[in-house]
Amino acid sequence: MEAKNYTGAIPENQQGSRIDVGSKKELASVDEAIGLFEVAGSRLLNVNSWQGLASDSLARFRLFDVYGDPVDGPAREGLLIRIDIPGPGTDVAGGYDWVKIEEISKYESGQVQSLAIRVRPTQAPDSRGVTAHFYSDQSTSTFTVTREQTTVTAAVYDRNIETNKESANVVDRVRNAVTSFAGQKVFSKVQWQSLADGLIG
Repeated sequence: MEAKNYTGAIPENQQGSRIDVGSKKELASVDEAIGLFEVAGSRLLNVNSWQGLASDSLARFRLFDVYGDPVDGPAREGLLIRIDIPGPGTDVAGGYDWVKIEEISKYESGQVQSLAIRVRPTQAPDSRGVTAHFYSDQSTSTFTVTREQTTVTAAVYDRNIETNKESANVVDRVRNAVTSFAGQKVFSKVQWQSLADGLIG
């Protein structure tokens, strides 16, 4: 699948693994496509509702600020997303995985519109400074919705995927290794595909 990187938010894959998943819908007219793009963009920014969009959701997502307080409303750069996935979580983060929204960007030119959110594994609020995620902080996930004339695409691009080996806790390191392997082979593909389908469904 060719990456829809109109915004430039998707980094090059320089190390580790990569995952690309997406969903596409053809509309009867440009007006219908614009309408779906606007709906999909709103859904993408409404992180707290992602679970409801994904029919095969394996995780729960919730926005927080850097102080650990829940945030309602659309995603913004600098906010954190707490991820609750099945199975044991990390001890360092109270059982959750965390990512930081480091970029939200838009592109519009002619018959192309695109919106992207890029996140990166980060430490939990009030944690000990250790990345609280099964992937390392070199890894990123970029979520996009794009309109090209009458075609609307939703996609997720994981780049530079490597297992998080930071924790001094042996149990956390084992958990991260197992979850990272499962994430690359199954979890991310199923979860992200379901989310992409839901964004334009």
